[in-house]
Parts: sequence; structure tokens; C-alpha cells
Amino acid sequence: MTASTRRTVLSLYMRVFRIARSWPAQIGVVGDTETEKKYILHEASTLFRQNQQLTDPETIKRCVEECEARIEMGLHYRNPYPRAMHLPPLGLATQKGRKLRAQQRLRKQAKPVYLQSHDDS
Repeated sequence: MTASTRRTVLSLYMRVFRIARSWPAQIGVVGDTETEKKYILHEASTLFRQNQQLTDPETIKRCVEECEARIEMGLHYRNPYPRAMHLPPLGLATQKGRKLRAQQRLRKQAKPVYLQSHDDS
């Protein structure tokens, strides 16, 4: 990882923690605020630890883009949780063989950048 990439990642990490420290829940309920703050901190630390061994510049760039997208969406919608993903037509049909693989490929292509780190389970 280059020095500039490292600086970018660390600044994003610190930005997430600053956002969590001053996060107000949308409704303003104290319990919801604390729950959302804990979620932000847990999600950030989990994903950053999960990706700390990455060395490929393209993969690191995708992770940085995902982090920036999630930050902007969270601040815009005042909701720290990932937004729902819209599936392509026939994305939930139970098929076997070729059709199933084609549907899985469509689902993977339809996955937005802010959900790339979440697995398909």
C-alpha cells in the first residue's frame, strides 16, 4: 500500500469515527442514537479489519469508493444501515442449472457499490 493510499484509508477511518461520535438518530430517541452509534463503530472496525491485508490497488480503490458511498448515503438519509438492494426481474425465481447461474450473475451485476463488502448469505 502506498503512502497516499494509506493516508486516504486512515482519514476515512477517522472520518467514520468522528461521524459516529456526533451521530444523532433520525427520530432523536436516545436509545436509537446509542444503538446506531454502536452499529457504525462495529461495522467500520469489522470492515476495515477484514480488508487490512489487501494489497491490490484496484481492490483497495473499490473498498474506498464503497466506504465513501456508505458515508454519503448515511449522512444524506440519516440512516447508518445499508439501503436495500433492488433485484433484477426474475431475480428470486427458483431455477436450476443454467437459469440459476444466469440469475446469480444478474444479482451480482445489480449489487450496488455500497454493498460490495456484504456477502450473499
